[in-house]
Amino acid sequence: MKQRLVFPRQKIGLICVDQRVGCSGQESCSDWRGIFRPQVLLHSFLLFTFWLSPIAAGAVDITQQLHRPINSSVGRESRDEADSLLRIGEQQYTSGYADKTIASCLRALELYHSIGDLKAQGLTYNLLAKAYVQLGSSKEAEDAFRRGLAIARDTKDFQAEIFVLNNIGTFLLQQGESAAAGKTVEDALAIAHGVKNIEGEGLSLSNLGLVTARLGDYNKAIKLYENALTFRRQTGDAIGEANTLNNLGDAYLASGNYQDTIGTYGAAMRIAKINRDRFNELRAIDGLVKAHSAVGRYERAFDLLEQRLKLAKELQNLREELKSFESYAQVYKQKGNYLTARNFYERAIILARTLQDSKQELQLLDQLTKMLQQK
Repeated sequence: MKQRLVFPRQKIGLICVDQRVGCSGQESCSDWRGIFRPQVLLHSFLLFTFWLSPIAAGAVDITQQLHRPINSSVGRESRDEADSLLRIGEQQYTSGYADKTIASCLRALELYHSIGDLKAQGLTYNLLAKAYVQLGSSKEAEDAFRRGLAIARDTKDFQAEIFVLNNIGTFLLQQGESAAAGKTVEDALAIAHGVKNIEGEGLSLSNLGLVTARLGDYNKAIKLYENALTFRRQTGDAIGEANTLNNLGDAYLASGNYQDTIGTYGAAMRIAKINRDRFNELRAIDGLVKAHSAVGRYERAFDLLEQRLKLAKELQNLREELKSFESYAQVYKQKGNYLTARNFYERAIILARTLQDSKQELQLLDQLTKMLQQK
């Protein structure tokens, strides 16, 4: 159940494949040392070391920009350029170009430091962290998360803190640290409940559902998702609602409840399509393809895959095209049509090479080899 890295509207970046304790402020929440486990992450996450370590090997030394003298005209130009770079970075990330996103973010950070805009720096660090996660650069992602969390706490921006903690929780979950992820998201939920942040409660409950599902308790996860939907609908957060519906669909699929799986993914796809939320639309299609294939409805699965490939091409997103080809191959293999499956595996492999993704290329080659051995 892989969750996406989300960048919410004008607030703070999330990696939430887009969620108890009574906490009324920062002092009740766990510090950075309690968030990352030493066997997986580094020991350098104490907040008092925040300004002492570089963002990443080879990164621009942005700290020196803090004291650069600027006049108001230069400040306005710098802000406009930084804001533009951040928007470009978001587009690059959405299109699957994490390396370009990182370059845009580092330049934007340099400019935001020069004008002293801490909140904008926090937004940028979170997008930067998402890009590093996409590239598999865990150390750099951790550093960016740490800086973003420190800024949220320094500025007493509780909403930002809620979302950064959810980002961290999802990251930990992806690293296999379910217990640490759950504690981190519970801290976020406690803050959200304490400051009556409904949006934060919905997100935190949805992410707690992710943690619970990862632990195999699908019935409890379903209840958490249903509770999360109540909050997300209160705020009119259509993207958040689609994300949680996709999570709920994942839980139904894992528990073998195909009827509710199809209905839930279908609702997520409709909401995502209306709101032009392409990520959740693609994710809902993926879930529907799996559900229909599982019950032998291959024609419906192929119709959905045709929609998926068309959408990926419209987005000019080669990585999503690759995923579409891989899904085609898997469905044809499941149906027993190995010749057509081989064709789609080969097309996916070509795109992996185009993207210079050697890891994905090897995985696809392994799938193809195993399939040919089964013939």
